Amino acid sequence: MHAIILLGAPGAGKGTVAEDLKQQVGIVHVSTGDMLREAIRAGRPVGLEAKAYMDKGELVPDNVIIRMVQERLEAGKPEDRFMFDGFPRNVRQAELLDDLMPKCGGRITHVFMLEVPREIVIRRISNRRVCRQCGAVYNLIGSMRPKVEGKCDVCGGEVYQRADDNEVTVANRLDVFHRETAPLVEYYQAKGVFVRVDARDRRETELQILQQLGLSSQ
Repeated sequence: MHAIILLGAPGAGKGTVAEDLKQQVGIVHVSTGDMLREAIRAGRPVGLEAKAYMDKGELVPDNVIIRMVQERLEAGKPEDRFMFDGFPRNVRQAELLDDLMPKCGGRITHVFMLEVPREIVIRRISNRRVCRQCGAVYNLIGSMRPKVEGKCDVCGGEVYQRADDNEVTVANRLDVFHRETAPLVEYYQAKGVFVRVDARDRRETELQILQQLGLSSQ
């Protein structure tokens, strides 16, 4: 069981690239946000514990997050290749993941940092729209526009701009991301698994990652 990690600022395209690679080569996309919501919905003990923190407005502790990750890895097959999207978020989570992987018979082979110029990220996020009903994500730039303006292609729900997707807030989030991620970059560089990827173009991003993994798209 091998795993790779996708890091990148908000708007770098981690989730989109991960889903594309999942479809192309069968890599298992692991989003801690999705796992968290599913664990809460299913009423699993780890989900209820996480919800207790969230209901108090507190961050879910690293040890709770890693337990969710462990559950997901243990549910996989030995031949699976997992792709973590935006996780780990700090060095402590990275250390916990390093401790966990051998127990699941695996290891981290690559950590890809998706790099996009700041002005492009701000433009992407400020044009992002989300379905209020099902959570589907759209963008007013390029090919990800909803077919009917203001309506979700999936469920017909209202498509809106989240309050924190404005330019000023996005700029602040980028500053926080780079400040908090710097130690994580150093951690993985020291391990020799860190790879920078020019992520301005989605297709080129995917090709670069596949090349590093020794895979080809189907």
